[in-house]
Amino acid sequence: MNQVDVAEGAEAAITSEIKHREPLRSSLHVHCSICSLCFLLLKVHLHSLKYFTTGSSGVPNIPEFMGVMVVDGVQTGYCDSNNKTLKVQQDWAQKILENNRESRLESVCVSLNLYNQAYYMHKNDRVRIRVKLMIIMKNESNTIHGFSVIFLSGVYIIQRISGCEWDEHTDRVAAVLQYGYGGEGFLEFDVNTLTWIQLKAEADVIKQRWNTERTRTKQNEIFLTQVCPEWLKMYVAGGKSSLQRTVLPSVSLLQKSPSSPISCHATGFYPHRAVMFWRKDGEEIHEGVDPGEILPNHDGTFQMTVDLNVSSVTPEDWSRYECVFQLSEDAIITKLNKTAIRTRKARRIDGVIGAVLIVIAAIGFTVYKNKGEIQRS
Repeated sequence: MNQVDVAEGAEAAITSEIKHREPLRSSLHVHCSICSLCFLLLKVHLHSLKYFTTGSSGVPNIPEFMGVMVVDGVQTGYCDSNNKTLKVQQDWAQKILENNRESRLESVCVSLNLYNQAYYMHKNDRVRIRVKLMIIMKNESNTIHGFSVIFLSGVYIIQRISGCEWDEHTDRVAAVLQYGYGGEGFLEFDVNTLTWIQLKAEADVIKQRWNTERTRTKQNEIFLTQVCPEWLKMYVAGGKSSLQRTVLPSVSLLQKSPSSPISCHATGFYPHRAVMFWRKDGEEIHEGVDPGEILPNHDGTFQMTVDLNVSSVTPEDWSRYECVFQLSEDAIITKLNKTAIRTRKARRIDGVIGAVLIVIAAIGFTVYKNKGEIQRS
């Protein structure tokens, strides 16, 4: 999904209102809204630190290697094969890193420097692919026997995610370490049994080898259950004023063409733990509704879009529909009003922002996304 260019002053043309704990108009809607609100309030105390590493081939205008550090959904560090030094993107994170060494993302950046020269020394595609895979997998094994065979043609994206979540109320920690290929899971580390689990048949050879490497297994356990939570707590404490702020978005009604669905677009909100939905006569609806993903903006805020198919909605019924955006205890209500609809214009995403969206938004293989939760330790 592309970011949407929202013109200045657009919110003035939209019938929107911000309400504190708005009274709802039906028992069903009360139930749905209370569930959504409880979900948001529970998530306030759940924090996360995740590292994304991606290697790709055949994707134009995208660096072949990327490393990203994300704290509570906010990108805080980045490096790629074009810019091989760690770029810290939040002032509060920079202060922490000045006094402490962050080895995990720095190791990704260092590995890009070490392997970049070796990569361009080889013209053989098989060797190049093996070098790429070594960059992504260097923390587990320098041997990738059998892995390069399936990645020798066409476009491919190899992904690695590692990290942890921490509930500051219960002090429970969850962990994730997984490899993916082409948006699907490939290998997953079970922090409870300390074994690798194959998610594809092709991963069996690597799984067997990695399960014999006790030193690497211990390193993974220590990082996921001790180092990562320690760093996460440090980031949460150091970035508290920024990470725990609440910023409400501007909301627009957009449409590509008269026959297209109506998009309710919210942009500029923080944190990312928000919900948005369409309702009719005060009740949440699902038929004809296409919810979109929450995506990052360049300034550290977020955006999301929920589409409503109005092809079967008569003009006199439009007033019965409204878009609801909820963040914490606040709700922004936007009435479906024809005069407020603007033509939707897509804006190109290039450079680092485009790369980050591929890393974060397009990683569909991750356990915490597919299963709803990552492994508890």
